[in-house]
Amino acid sequence: MVKDVLSATLEYGLAPMSWTDYLYLSVGGTLSNAGISGQTFNHGPQISNVYELDVVTGKGELVTCSEDRNSELFHAVLGGLGQFGIITRARIALEPAPHRVRWIRVLYSNFATFCKDQEYLISMHGKPGNERFDYVEGFVIVDEGLINNWRSSFFSASNPVKITSLKADGDVLYCLEITKNYNQGNADSVDEEIQSLLKKLDFIPTSVFTTDLPYLDFLDRVHKAELKLRSKGLWDVPHPWLNLFVPKSRIADFDKGVFKGILGNKTSGPILIYPMNKNKWDQRSSVVTPEEDVFYLVAFLRSALDTETLEYLSNENRQIVRFCHDSEIKVKQYLPHYTTHQEWMDHFGDKWTQFSARKMKFDPRQILATGQQIFQFDPSNPLTLTNYI
Repeated sequence: MVKDVLSATLEYGLAPMSWTDYLYLSVGGTLSNAGISGQTFNHGPQISNVYELDVVTGKGELVTCSEDRNSELFHAVLGGLGQFGIITRARIALEPAPHRVRWIRVLYSNFATFCKDQEYLISMHGKPGNERFDYVEGFVIVDEGLINNWRSSFFSASNPVKITSLKADGDVLYCLEITKNYNQGNADSVDEEIQSLLKKLDFIPTSVFTTDLPYLDFLDRVHKAELKLRSKGLWDVPHPWLNLFVPKSRIADFDKGVFKGILGNKTSGPILIYPMNKNKWDQRSSVVTPEEDVFYLVAFLRSALDTETLEYLSNENRQIVRFCHDSEIKVKQYLPHYTTHQEWMDHFGDKWTQFSARKMKFDPRQILATGQQIFQFDPSNPLTLTNYI
């Protein structure tokens, strides 16, 4: 698991440069998708921070691969949805781990201002640490119940926020979530650095909420909330999630049509939203992203406690996808799920021909990740993928 890797590296004062919000996932699984979080704007996703892999292909071959050695398999497997091989070892990039994290949340009632500030913050990638935040995410608040959600337990009785006291644009608020890493050696200057950065943002002045915690506690924050929900029997329930990459040029249309349109005042879970820089993604991998320099992750991380809610949320997800299609918002699904061949072809777009050829080369009998139903196998000709190449 990612958590095991982190525990091992922290013993040497090091940590992976890129991780996921939830650490109790397999390294191979996250690398088979992309692996994203609030530091992706600066370091790229997990798949952009890999030096070498050991992979068992669909032909039963154990292959060591990297940018310089068996490079086609290397790039195919990264973000390849498990279609080309099983990752058994990964050599990943590390960096010195900070001691502590200053975790800050601020609120916005205007979506355009919220996006402007998020996009400004990710434009600081590559800057020295004192000139940027280390983590940039955000979420949408369409009902006050979100404040007590597992992903948003930051607010508490000792750190209260009164949503009804803030004037919202269309009854929707937006929360910017940022962090500043620091060590004991620069603890005295961290407040000054944070204030200098916050002065450049246009959030609601009375909405600054701050907490301070050890670095590992911040990275493991979702698991701690998970344990609370498990104790109440509220974790092992259906999760009709929908994760979309939305091009920057259409994010305002998405806000109007979805956040202020399709969604009601009951979200049943957090809605994350934050931008990323395309130049931090290696286009040689199998992952597909919108064709713009900046795109947003919008993640609907909902839970259904009964069949009626599950049906309602699943239908709402379909409405969101249909709205994007009808409005010609060229979204790409992250953690994609499709039921038809044409949908998979549309998803991969210009990469489809290459994706299919790689499948033929590394898994010609189509024995890997068959449940996704991306390809159709012809049993009469075991070395051919019919009608797909």
